[in-house]
Amino acid sequence: MGCKHANVVKRYSRKSEQICNRMKYIGAHVSAAGGVANAPINATAIGATAFALFTKNQRQWRAPALTEEEIEAFKKNCRINNYRNGQILPHNSYLTNLGNPELEKRQQSVNAFIDEMRRCQQLGIDRLNFHPGSHLKLITPEECLTYIAEGINLALDETTNVCAVLENTAGQGTNLGYRFEQLAEIIAQVKDKSRIGVCIDTCHAHVAGYDLSTIAGYEAMMAEFEGIIGLQYLRGMHLNDAMHGVGSKKDRHAPLGKGTIGLDTFRAIAQDPRTENLPLILETPEPERWAEEIAMLKGWAEETLS
Repeated sequence: MGCKHANVVKRYSRKSEQICNRMKYIGAHVSAAGGVANAPINATAIGATAFALFTKNQRQWRAPALTEEEIEAFKKNCRINNYRNGQILPHNSYLTNLGNPELEKRQQSVNAFIDEMRRCQQLGIDRLNFHPGSHLKLITPEECLTYIAEGINLALDETTNVCAVLENTAGQGTNLGYRFEQLAEIIAQVKDKSRIGVCIDTCHAHVAGYDLSTIAGYEAMMAEFEGIIGLQYLRGMHLNDAMHGVGSKKDRHAPLGKGTIGLDTFRAIAQDPRTENLPLILETPEPERWAEEIAMLKGWAEETLS
């Protein structure tokens, strides 16, 4: 009886562990105005279990170094509000272009990227999301992808414990990263495969040509991602509806259910086991909707996790 009882306890323990390990981290890109320590407080206020932030002004090249007080305040507020690694996905500056054809400007971007990776390292954050880069019609896409990979390698050499997370783009202008093949080519040239990953932005994917207006389309995109890149590289998602149609290459986000993707796909994402334990981040317009959108996504997720 003792052995039988022990086996039952083990089975229940394993089941409890599996349930505890199946988490949906859902949140939004919140303001860090007044200091990075305010971001976890702002995330909690909207019911988020994940969040994104800018660790510096995203439209300036230089920013004051983080102070020890700022770093400790951020870490303290994360502990108080139950945010850990895997729940925080900072966004890099919009200014950087690791694929810039001009050496001086490319170096400026690499230096800025290294600075933001270091900020994440200081704050105890294990990943940094960024847009790959643009060829500006001055070099071939292949040359640009190589420059991007070289910039990532330099940043990884200068930092520790932070993963560089490529975000797929909408394909506007000369921006690269709108096809999974392009992201895969960058990853192939990165030396440390343990510190490179991908964030799928649903709006970007849809307008780049991956039709997410149906659940079948979402499943097809995920199958393509797995085949070309590999699910082991998925480090987060940006959940945004799209104002424009599939293949339009127009990057305009819409509130969930108010665009050309629709709610069915976002329900599927919330209930997809492949998105467990990843930061799922809203970047939708109308921040006043975020609490409602987060609650909706959480409700769908709980239907499969309960």
